Amino acid sequence: MGSVLWYPENNIPMSFYQKVYESVRRIPRGQVASYGQIASLLGSPWAARAVGWALHRLPEKGSDTVPWQRVVNARGMISTACREHSAALQAHLLAQEGVAVARRKDGVQWVDLRKHLWHY
Repeated sequence: MGSVLWYPENNIPMSFYQKVYESVRRIPRGQVASYGQIASLLGSPWAARAVGWALHRLPEKGSDTVPWQRVVNARGMISTACREHSAALQAHLLAQEGVAVARRKDGVQWVDLRKHLWHY
């Protein structure tokens, strides 16, 4: 049995991260998926937060090949708090792909999942 590398701060195996990245690459341009949707696709429906951690840990050079911006929360809201991958950047990248991003009065940005949800 091979060894598994772990990220110590959140106790998630790196192999899980790689599976997340592979799954996110499957989301078509102009569509989005939720963190929970990606977790379910990987056979771990309870692991939505782990999907978020994987995207947070995405190496800078990998963000060109992994369309992290296509993952939103279960209500369609952009929920990133990461400085490198800000909510404004995520909204901008989604808009470039034809995904309509709306803004509520409180500043929260969201995507209409009825129009843009990926049905894998």
